[in-house]
Amino acid sequence: MEWYNVGRIVNTHGIRGEVRVLSTTDFEDVRFAIGNKLAVFKKDDKKPIWVTIESARRHKNFILLTFEGYNNINFVEPFKEGLLKVSKDQLDEDVLEENEYYYFEIIGCEVFSEEGEQIGTITEILETGANDVWEVKNANGKKHYIPYIEDVVKEIDIEEKKIVIHVLEGLL
Repeated sequence: MEWYNVGRIVNTHGIRGEVRVLSTTDFEDVRFAIGNKLAVFKKDDKKPIWVTIESARRHKNFILLTFEGYNNINFVEPFKEGLLKVSKDQLDEDVLEENEYYYFEIIGCEVFSEEGEQIGTITEILETGANDVWEVKNANGKKHYIPYIEDVVKEIDIEEKKIVIHVLEGLL
C-alpha cells in the first residue's frame, strides 16, 4: 500500500491524550477533521495503527489532536516521534481545484526553462501568504526559489514529473 505523510507527532501535550503534531499536509482542515481516520506509524515501526480524530485545534505552530479511545497520556506516549499518514485511496481529488496539486506530486519534479534548459529539481514547497514558493536545487546544490504564479509557471506535467517555467529577470 502507498502511504503519504500528513504530519509528525513531536510530543504529547498535557495528560489527557493530546499529541502535538507538526503538519506536513497542504489540506489540514481535511486531514485533521473530527472523525477522520489516520494511520500512526510509530518510530521505527512499519505497521500502522489506525486512529480516529476526536478533536483538533491549532496551538502556535502545531496542531493538537486527540484520538478516540486514547484519552490518557500513557496511551499516546508510544506515538512520540511517529508519523501520521493517509493511504492513497484516502486522497480526495475533489479537494483540489484547477491548477492545484498535492505537495508529493510537485516535490521531485524536474524544472526546465521555456528554452529547454534544465534548472533543477523541486526539493521543498514553502508557504508564503500570497502564493507557494518552490525550492529548486540544481546539480551543483545551489538553491533557487520559484514562485508558483501564472507569470512564471507555464506548464506542469505530473505524469512526466516535468515543469516548464518562464525565467523572469533576476529569478535565477
